[in-house]
Amino acid sequence: MSIVEIKVTLEYIEPPVTRTLQVPVTIRLDRLHLTLQAAMGWTDSHLYMFEAGGTTWGLSDPDFSGEDLLANKTTLAQLIKDTGARTIRYIYDFGDSWEHSLSIGKVTDAVPGDLYPRLTDISGRCPPEDVGGIPGYEEFIEAMADPEHSEHVNLQEWYGAAFDPTVPPVDELRLEVLKLAKRWKPKTSR
Repeated sequence: MSIVEIKVTLEYIEPPVTRTLQVPVTIRLDRLHLTLQAAMGWTDSHLYMFEAGGTTWGLSDPDFSGEDLLANKTTLAQLIKDTGARTIRYIYDFGDSWEHSLSIGKVTDAVPGDLYPRLTDISGRCPPEDVGGIPGYEEFIEAMADPEHSEHVNLQEWYGAAFDPTVPPVDELRLEVLKLAKRWKPKTSR
């Protein structure tokens, strides 16, 4: 099995939010979406799409009549081969419009005994779901950091805890990606 390293960057966010993943090149895009959700800390509550070389991939949605190719019918290897892309855009939540840049790295052989996908590097905490996109997130960060801010108490109640954008929940994110790796582990024949 061949493995590709992907560096994921949540665009336009400070402090930076990045993840490095190792995934099989044959991963379907719908599974790559679930891997990104787990690695970033998103809750898979909204629509998404991948975009590369002028083509988009997503899931069929009767309320959204887009021209997307089906993510559950396309692998990462097919996307790369068909588009030649070394960078892929992943957009999650069309309302908040969280744009991620996926930089395709080196391809290597899988390490025997390792499970894939693997989350190998984590930096920054993802914004909360439904915070209002980049402008809402900037307001959220400002209010959460300032106990005197007029929205501090309301946002702390809404979020349910303190929020430090520089401290990601590393163990939780790694566990969520590991759960996917275990669920998708290739069956071995005896």
